Amino acid sequence: MVLHPADPLTSLAHGIGSQHDLPISPFYAFAGAFAALFVSFLALGLLWSTSRFRGERSGLALPVALQRVADAPATRTALRGLGLAAALAVLLYLLLGPDDPAHNPAPGAVYVPLWVGLVPASLLLGPVWRLLNPLRTLHRLLSRALRRPEPEPEPEPGPASDPDRAPDAAPARGHHPLPARLGQWPAAVGLFGFTWLELVAPEPASTTTLLIAITAYATAQLLLAARFGERWFDDGDAFEAYSTLLARLSPLGRRSDGRLVLRNPFHGLDATPERPGLVATVCVLLGSTAYDGFSDNPSWINVLQTSPLGRTPTATLGLLASVALVATLYCLCAAATRLVSGPHPGPLTAFAHSLVPIAVGYLIAHYFSLLVVEGPRTVSMALGTDNAPEPLPPLGPGGLAALQVIAVVTGHVLGVVAAHDRSVRLFPPAKAVAGQLPLLALMITYTIGGIGLLLN
Repeated sequence: MVLHPADPLTSLAHGIGSQHDLPISPFYAFAGAFAALFVSFLALGLLWSTSRFRGERSGLALPVALQRVADAPATRTALRGLGLAAALAVLLYLLLGPDDPAHNPAPGAVYVPLWVGLVPASLLLGPVWRLLNPLRTLHRLLSRALRRPEPEPEPEPGPASDPDRAPDAAPARGHHPLPARLGQWPAAVGLFGFTWLELVAPEPASTTTLLIAITAYATAQLLLAARFGERWFDDGDAFEAYSTLLARLSPLGRRSDGRLVLRNPFHGLDATPERPGLVATVCVLLGSTAYDGFSDNPSWINVLQTSPLGRTPTATLGLLASVALVATLYCLCAAATRLVSGPHPGPLTAFAHSLVPIAVGYLIAHYFSLLVVEGPRTVSMALGTDNAPEPLPPLGPGGLAALQVIAVVTGHVLGVVAAHDRSVRLFPPAKAVAGQLPLLALMITYTIGGIGLLLN
């Protein structure tokens, strides 16, 4: 069942709607999840003794004609124009439309097609937000208007490519170099801010709230891009980093020689750069999704309603605690891996890429029904047909609950595979399997927590 904005519980969950799906048998859910993880771990330990993933060196080259179309200036200009036009339309709806999400498509456009829709778009096509990003386009237009030179890009990655191919070029005249230690920390902070807006803010769907948030975020991004150059958006823009991280699992990508390729998604995942802030970014995705699942629990709603601190501060602490718990468990796992397998330069980030499929599984499980129900509704409102009958979910309660459990378990199994391949590459054969025991324990803990929230 999807609750619409008029429902009093909505403000405690998503910015637009909240899902409450009927549970399936907890015994079968937990037993199946544990069996899948344990069997996959044993099979990998027995049959997978050497690293098989080759990162950016792998992939079957797609036809040259297709790559020319993807890299054509006309294609890129059209996509940038589309992103900018959509952003302007949202702003106009926020400025001129009614302050009622039931009759204004702008809140739905922000919380559903943008936030949730980026998941399937990035998984299928690659880091699409890089070309659609209206802030990147505005920065280019302002730079040209002010005649400030920008470094020649990459060639830019297309919708089905890997954005990390861009060389670390020197900053253009008037721009400062980005501190290496900054990494993806700005994106992690930005993602936390957006999830706070969606899950904690008192009126997340209010046009005033969204206008203030969008104006503040856009101003900060454009000022920082003016200081550091266009490269700021790669890791500084929360939505670009979000899309790029999810796109690691896309079957489309760029090989190290620049060719557009069809690849095993594990190769793209293996090429995830171990940057500062990567762990924080993934933990924000996992922790905020976990809080989203817990926020509908009647006991938590009671805490919010009776807390002497007030609803918003209590919910903020709850969201922070959820992210901190996910991060703490991962850090403890990394420390245990170092203890079991011996010292390694950076075990904290070495296995962070294995959390990406887990995050994707949680995102699919928690937001599938929101996307397929509220997405068409938002489009209908934008086209002026908001009186159309409400779209029905494509799956019944049982099918939807099964999809959620399958998504979570599959994400964890893929995480086990990615972690095993990295482990046999980094550690001696005698310690590679033993070193994964802390990771297996972490995966089981995350799985139990994730399924428990779904069956809540």
